[in-house]
Amino acid sequence: MASSLGTGALAFREARTGVLQQSQDSVINRFRASVDAVAPTIPLAPDRSDLQSAVEQVLYANRSAGWRVRAAYGDHRAQAPDTGFVEPSPELLRSVRGRRAAVFQRMNVDGRPLLVVGMPVTYTSGEDKEPRLSGLVMYLEVPQTTELGYVEAMVSGIERATLVALGLAVVLALLAASGVLRPVRALRRATRRMAAGHLDVRLEVTGSDELADLSQSFNESAAELERTVAELRRLEAQGRRFVADVSHELRTPLAAMSAVTDVLDLEGDGETAEALRLISEGTNRLSGLVNDLMEISRFDAGVAALNRDEIDLAESVRRTVASRWPREGEVELRLPEAGVLRARVDPRRLDVVTANLVGNALRHGRPPVRLTLEVRKEGTGMAWAVLRVTDNGPGIAEDALPHIFERFYKASTSRSRSESSGLGLAITAENVRLHGGRIRAANRPGGGAEFTVELPLHDTDTGIGTGPGPGPGADTDADADAGTAGGTGSGGGTR
Repeated sequence: MASSLGTGALAFREARTGVLQQSQDSVINRFRASVDAVAPTIPLAPDRSDLQSAVEQVLYANRSAGWRVRAAYGDHRAQAPDTGFVEPSPELLRSVRGRRAAVFQRMNVDGRPLLVVGMPVTYTSGEDKEPRLSGLVMYLEVPQTTELGYVEAMVSGIERATLVALGLAVVLALLAASGVLRPVRALRRATRRMAAGHLDVRLEVTGSDELADLSQSFNESAAELERTVAELRRLEAQGRRFVADVSHELRTPLAAMSAVTDVLDLEGDGETAEALRLISEGTNRLSGLVNDLMEISRFDAGVAALNRDEIDLAESVRRTVASRWPREGEVELRLPEAGVLRARVDPRRLDVVTANLVGNALRHGRPPVRLTLEVRKEGTGMAWAVLRVTDNGPGIAEDALPHIFERFYKASTSRSRSESSGLGLAITAENVRLHGGRIRAANRPGGGAEFTVELPLHDTDTGIGTGPGPGPGADTDADADAGTAGGTGSGGGTR
């Protein structure tokens, strides 16, 4: 398209220049010939009548050309016809006085194109053959209407030719672009399908150009990626089966060990009692870890199910805290009144969520831990039960926030051998998602961490509550293992 437009513009410019140049040269040559024919009859010091006679002779010799002629010598002026002559511009007058050759200027007067020519008359005398200016200047005004018609005809023809060339250029450009862009579009679609998880996508390879090489490279990369992902999935499935099998196999002997250590704790004394206590604590931690691994295995296998029941959320939370942290002062409850907020949830999993969050806050923060429960409504009409647990500790490192709910993640390497398994918050998040809820962690502006759980309240849920009220506080030992109720949770250990 650019070539077509450029060619059209160049052709117009060259054609216009050629037409005007040819017309200009023809007029100047004829004018020079006419002046040369009349010049010998003009005296060296002509008066006005001599000038009038000269211009009439020049005009008569070219009477069919539509010329207007003027002669100027000193203060004398003569022209034919008598009226309508356009005054030459000052630039033309200055230029013609000091030159021995014709000077021309194109003008446009009232929409009429004109060519104005100024020609000084020269003479030679004696043996001096160098032409001298006589002081007489002849001026010619010629309309260029015919030339303008030629130019307009050229413009029309060039426009038609340019439009045809543009149409052909567009067709060729579309054909060329489609040939190039078709495999590119196919590659883009294949890449999007691969990003969506369809690793079996392949491209059709045709030709032997660079695009064909690119398609072949894409197919090879996709095949290798599919093989690698399949191998990773196989290894991941093996690892999950191994964890599930080991956890299941360890559960029975651990149960027996726990029972034996409970009995021995009652009978030992002195150094024996201390050794038994250490064995008992280790056995309990190992039992908690096995329970956590089994729970994670259920989530991975997709067999974790909800046993929903309509319960009072505030009463359930209150019982969870009271059963684990009976001492007053470390946990502050701000719950709705009994019976105000009811919902269909899995009581055991709600117990795990609450215990894990509170235990995690006590372990890694500073008391008092504040637990609030309230209802929040969105603009769409959807209602959520919002459980919020805050502490007064140092908060969560900013680089740890995105990973806080990942399995076995610990923000500090110094706690890699701590009693926390790093599974508590991961199990909490899985339980929340199983209910269709949301969970997030953040740092409070005034210091400390804040965990927020949002559980959806469906149409069957009742008691969309009023404002929260203060509840009884509960005390706890900061090292207690939270979330072991039902063998499904742990105290977290991810901060």
